[in-house]
Amino acid sequence: MADLYRDDPALALEVINAILEDGDQGELLTVLRQVAQASGGVQAVAEQAHLNPTQLYRTLSSKGNPALSSLTAILKAMGLRLAVQPLPSEPKAA
Repeated sequence: MADLYRDDPALALEVINAILEDGDQGELLTVLRQVAQASGGVQAVAEQAHLNPTQLYRTLSSKGNPALSSLTAILKAMGLRLAVQPLPSEPKAA
């Protein structure tokens, strides 16, 4: 998957955003690890995020539970960031 995300970064963003809509944290972290591999490798991302590679592998495992500060540092190292959007409005009952 890392090769696919390297060749098609837009696909990686689509997959990440789709997972965020579903709320599956383990799947999200697994995809982020694949994107890290596509973004120059885990070693390079860990260095830029000021984490050691072993810590980054654990953080981005399906059972990882990164602190917001770690997650934002990892995303920044991969050229990404978190964004907040309003949920679509549901029609009000009459």
